[in-house]
Amino acid sequence: MNLTQSLYIYSHALGVIPTGTQTFSKGRFCYPSRMPLYIERGKGSHVWDVDGNEYIDFVAGLCPIILGYCDSDIDNAVREQMDKGVIFSLPHSLEVEVSELLCEVIPCAEMVRFGKNGSDATSGAIRLARAYTGRDHIAQYGYHGWQDWCNGITQRNAGVPSVIRGLTHKFEYNRIESLDDIFRQYPNQVACVIMEPMSLEWPKQGFLEDVKYITHQHGAVLIFDEMITGFRMAIGGAQEYFGVVPDLACFGKAIANGYPLSAIVGKADIMNEFERVHFSFTNGGECLSLAAAKATINKLRRVNALEQIKTNGLKIMVKVDCSSPFKIIGYPGRTQIQFPSDSKKWLFMQLCAERGILTMGVHNMMYTHSDEDIDKLLSVYEEVFPMLDKMAFTGEPPISNFKIR
Repeated sequence: MNLTQSLYIYSHALGVIPTGTQTFSKGRFCYPSRMPLYIERGKGSHVWDVDGNEYIDFVAGLCPIILGYCDSDIDNAVREQMDKGVIFSLPHSLEVEVSELLCEVIPCAEMVRFGKNGSDATSGAIRLARAYTGRDHIAQYGYHGWQDWCNGITQRNAGVPSVIRGLTHKFEYNRIESLDDIFRQYPNQVACVIMEPMSLEWPKQGFLEDVKYITHQHGAVLIFDEMITGFRMAIGGAQEYFGVVPDLACFGKAIANGYPLSAIVGKADIMNEFERVHFSFTNGGECLSLAAAKATINKLRRVNALEQIKTNGLKIMVKVDCSSPFKIIGYPGRTQIQFPSDSKKWLFMQLCAERGILTMGVHNMMYTHSDEDIDKLLSVYEEVFPMLDKMAFTGEPPISNFKIR
């Protein structure tokens, strides 16, 4: 695997980009040294790096690519809108059309506001909940972005004031007592519970229902962060799949098949607080991403894409579970192999890349993953898994193994 051009570009990047990348999980923090560094183009489920190496991609841009790279229906919708304009001096009707579409497919959605990144949506929802309840504290589970309120309690909290760190409190997934403890410790002070309704661990029977009950019992707002589960676990997210409807929810990633868009959706009485809560972006109503979202959601429904994703995802889950020494966790649209050590994972990633598979040990499924793609992946696994016990990791590890997305 030739990586000459990748390494050349990276050497320049270090001089002009702090950390060498714009996105933590795409950089040297998470990938070992003998891996491709820069992607040049993608089509369907395949990508090509700057050195011309071809890979079947199971990272999917960290989950935004749901239909496949350069989907003609999505890109044609964007080109059509591009001929009319990208952003204007007044709102565009697409803001209304896409909002109505989201209200149609997401159970909790009665009103909608748009952002560009996941952090926009989650932080806007937090501010909204604080305004609605008049409270400051937050109970949270999962990863919700780079903003102070959630990043202050992680390992990478440099620059976050200590007073802000003290307002956010973690609880444990599938352990309802840990959430109850927060409400008891901060009576009448918790504005909201924000959580990923499912990451890679399935909720225990009644857990999400109990979270909703306790949250409402204490007068707080329940927010589901559906950045990943939205349009991937089900079109309406985990709330549709599990039948537990939150007060607010945050969507993004697969909402527009890779075009930058996120959304806060929720109950009208809470969403109307945006009349006094400032949440505004010059590019909040940018039309290319809205056109992409409209086309993406309509196509997901029209071709029943998630059924095909589920079929292929299940095939991988069953095969890995039956024939590998490692456990695989998650749901069909997004699974992850659990390795006993980071060095094992890094070796696995390198061996797969050398054989034309781009993965971080995850399978973020796309509609365009073909039967041939799945067969190739599984044949590579049959070759690579036995090698992991016989070989030692010899490349350079990532700068850090701090896990964020």
